[in-house]
Amino acid sequence: MTDPLEQLKAELERFGEAHDASTTERPRRMLNITRDTGEFLAVLVRATMARRVLEIGTSNGYSTLWLAGAAREIGGRVTTVESAEYKIGLATANFARAGLSSFISLVHDDAGHCLQRTDPGAYDLIFLDSERSRYPDWWPHLRRVLRSGGLLIVDNATSHTEDMAPFVALVTADPEFVTCLAPVGNGEFLAVKTSS
Repeated sequence: MTDPLEQLKAELERFGEAHDASTTERPRRMLNITRDTGEFLAVLVRATMARRVLEIGTSNGYSTLWLAGAAREIGGRVTTVESAEYKIGLATANFARAGLSSFISLVHDDAGHCLQRTDPGAYDLIFLDSERSRYPDWWPHLRRVLRSGGLLIVDNATSHTEDMAPFVALVTADPEFVTCLAPVGNGEFLAVKTSS
């Protein structure tokens, strides 16, 4: 018998591809991560025992399901931030269908505002998959809310190299972070905070 969560993920993969192929307006596209990226995220959550996970850029909740499924196994939770009301509705329905709603806090807000209100060291792991042009402005807050030893993962590091370059340069130059690039999916930029 197929796992209902796996069935939903497969359904969302098909929906995302079909929807994005027929939609030219970027804000309305799902722009979901690849399946191998989802598997990678789930392994990293478990390996780092990240019980407090922050996701910026929920979309329809596909990536959140990977994060929350793993967090649930280790007694954790995911806070995910999305500004588009249309996507909030889709994500809410998908979380309920997956039976993961109790492990997810869905925040309808601008990520920059949300980060400003967040306590220092509040998160063990942050997954960033949002408006790449805003990442440099968010960096002071991202580094503040990530605990010492925490992990930052940023999607689209190889598929959108030019867009990501200013942010990657900022993080790589920070002496408190150790970074690497993982050639998974659209490329994952990883940064570990080595001190507070």
